[in-house]
Amino acid sequence: MKRRKLIRYAGTSLLTACGMGLISNLEHAQAQPQSPLSIQWFGHTCFLFAGGGRRILVNPFRKLGCTNGYRLPRVNTDLVLISSQLLDEGAVEIVPGNPRLLYEPGAYQVSGIKIQGVRTAHDRQEGKRFGINVAWKWKQAGVEILHLGGAAAPISPEQKILMGTPDILFIPVGNGSKAYTPEEAKQAIAILNPKMVVPTHYRTQAAAKDTCDILPVDNFLTLMSGTPVRRSGNAIAIRLSDLPKNGMVVNVMNYQF
Repeated sequence: MKRRKLIRYAGTSLLTACGMGLISNLEHAQAQPQSPLSIQWFGHTCFLFAGGGRRILVNPFRKLGCTNGYRLPRVNTDLVLISSQLLDEGAVEIVPGNPRLLYEPGAYQVSGIKIQGVRTAHDRQEGKRFGINVAWKWKQAGVEILHLGGAAAPISPEQKILMGTPDILFIPVGNGSKAYTPEEAKQAIAILNPKMVVPTHYRTQAAAKDTCDILPVDNFLTLMSGTPVRRSGNAIAIRLSDLPKNGMVVNVMNYQF
């Protein structure tokens, strides 16, 4: 952690800290045609988001248990968001360079992007076993993103206010001791009402034998019967206009082993 630039400031003081030049830059960016949001899946809950001139990496991991067969996400990025400091979500030391790092709940503004970290429990015992999880919300390339990390607890009314109604929701669906069951994930989706759902944290062939206690994504998809399902590779490009005007779609990303 010491070699990372930890961002701890929040609230209205951010605009002062960044200076009035930030406003000018934002106005210029808003006048330009919106490029698509590029999303690349590295396995488990790790994704790289690129768009609007920024690259954001969420939850880089170490190779063990359920992530044993994935390639390490050693990619250049401007910012790293981690939901916890557990081994499958907080391997910031593998990321090259010296990107900024956010790991605590709070309101931030980094390079013109407003980011909200929402505190949730990482288990079903109010965090007594695995501590807290940070769900991350931000807008990039015109798309509202909510990445729930390793959420396991129901979403409270206060958390819903902070999370809002995302365009794309990244949600764990594979059960285990520190993430939603398929049934819990469906309940959270009903509360958040996103336009697109991207399942995360489910069992794939990357899992080391007898060391991964999570379910495959098909358990979740069966429960979501009636909701359209798209399947893609490990990378997609999305514009806001690509998302459903009404209803919801599930997008299952497939890792290229």
